[in-house]
Amino acid sequence: MHPFDYLRATDTDQAVAVVTADPEASFLAGGTTQLDLMKDGVLEPERLIDITRLPLGGITHTDSLVRVGALTTMEELAADPVVRDRLPFVREALLLGASVQLRNMATIGGNLLQRTRCRYFRDPAVPACNKRAPGSGCAAITGIQRMHAILGTSDRCIALHASDVAVPLVALDAVVHVLGREGMRSVPLTQFYLPPGDTPDVENVLKHGELITAVDIPLLPESARSHYLKVRDRVSYEFALTSAGVALVMEDGVVQEAHVALGGVGTIPWRAWDAEDVLRGSRAEAAVFGAAAEAALVGARPLPGTAFKVELAERTLVRTLETVAGAAS
Repeated sequence: MHPFDYLRATDTDQAVAVVTADPEASFLAGGTTQLDLMKDGVLEPERLIDITRLPLGGITHTDSLVRVGALTTMEELAADPVVRDRLPFVREALLLGASVQLRNMATIGGNLLQRTRCRYFRDPAVPACNKRAPGSGCAAITGIQRMHAILGTSDRCIALHASDVAVPLVALDAVVHVLGREGMRSVPLTQFYLPPGDTPDVENVLKHGELITAVDIPLLPESARSHYLKVRDRVSYEFALTSAGVALVMEDGVVQEAHVALGGVGTIPWRAWDAEDVLRGSRAEAAVFGAAAEAALVGARPLPGTAFKVELAERTLVRTLETVAGAAS
């Protein structure tokens, strides 16, 4: 591991100021992804600013939302009774996202910022990775592609966004609160992530030194039903081949409100706006679910190693819709 200086921050403004002033500095929270990447030589910060003692944890509730401090752990959020009762697909995504040990360390802010699982990004011996070395190429495009994206890709990157909980949070229009040297700002999660385009190394809208402080998660109506389905090669601690997060509000068998997002297929957590349009105002039935699934995958750009994901993602979404509609009927 590359040597680094360590500073434990005692004040949020201090932490932001130190990292902003030093291009080689990074924040450290749970470290469940960051330390692995440092050990592998993918990340080599000169200075780590430990923010774990800052007052950025905790969960509060209003009638309309749950506010989650960025340092709240995955396990703490999954155990929250309001999340359990009103946002079950968020809880399901958290529990399916990591082992108990990791959930007790990994923070919500860190989970949203986790780096891709692309094997080529995580292996410094591979020279061609536009995320790690801009302009070097993308080894995945001509390599092994099974765990890569089919939506939001570009000719420069097909790396997959791996977060589970980001999928239902994107579907719910969660909002990220960010602190920087210029003060606080709020960013809808649907606008937070950036597809690779020509700059795969730029993954989100954060400026260097900006710190996620909290996430607001809107509550579903009490009549809503939701589910997160994760399809993977093995049940125990594995990343998604495809996943779907769905929440529906129904009345007399007609979908009044729909929230749909996909995981395991996008370079960013993928909000399926077109699928929502198909569902809204339609009867909850097989033909509609099939049409919604097809709409969700419009624009997919599979390569030979990811071609199977188109049908698998459609089937995953249909199964999730069937589950939610069945629970709501």
